[in-house]
Amino acid sequence: MEQHHGDGPRSPVKEKPVMSNIGKSTNILWHNCPIGQSDRQKLLGQKGCVVWITGLSGSGKSTLACALNRELHYRGHLTYVLDGDNLRHGLNRDLSFKAEDRAENIRRVGEVAKLFADAGIICIASLISPYRRDRDACRALLPDSKFIEVFMDLPLKICEARDPKGLYKLARTGKIKGFTGIDDPYEPPVNGEIVIQMKDGECPSPKEMARQVLCYLEENGYLQA
Repeated sequence: MEQHHGDGPRSPVKEKPVMSNIGKSTNILWHNCPIGQSDRQKLLGQKGCVVWITGLSGSGKSTLACALNRELHYRGHLTYVLDGDNLRHGLNRDLSFKAEDRAENIRRVGEVAKLFADAGIICIASLISPYRRDRDACRALLPDSKFIEVFMDLPLKICEARDPKGLYKLARTGKIKGFTGIDDPYEPPVNGEIVIQMKDGECPSPKEMARQVLCYLEENGYLQA
């Protein structure tokens, strides 16, 4: 806004920027850029969103994430996978599996996933994320239905029989404490967008699971700008 005083030469007086205090950060300012999400989405020919895959260890989260990533890539869509284990090698390497650290783990991933979605990318997040409140907090970061929750609804006995990392065995013998599904709870989604289940006693193949998610993305307009 420009302000003019008296009869002398006019000189613009800019409004003082509004500074904010967020969390432990003080005197910070949000900077807007001329290129926004809609511009990036038009460039990519798709809508940025987060496909959040949740479920017990061994339920097939990473398998689905990779299959979906591959199918979308073949169709010409830009994606990125945020895998829970992979992120603990870097971004979240300082976090344990205690309840408070698990919450912080999910919060960080949610914020990163939000940035990918804002960039117009289809972000596929694959994490156990056992607590509803943490998943709901991530959903709240993404308005306009851009958070798509995929629940891997497979029985514990199937996941434990697979035990790809040998973690259930360690949890059963007490060598791992606070393991989801054994001595720590998993809270299934109440109103998730997609549920992956067994059919006729058989687990769906990776391609079948990916196809289920692809159909949802297509029907809801995510694969076009």
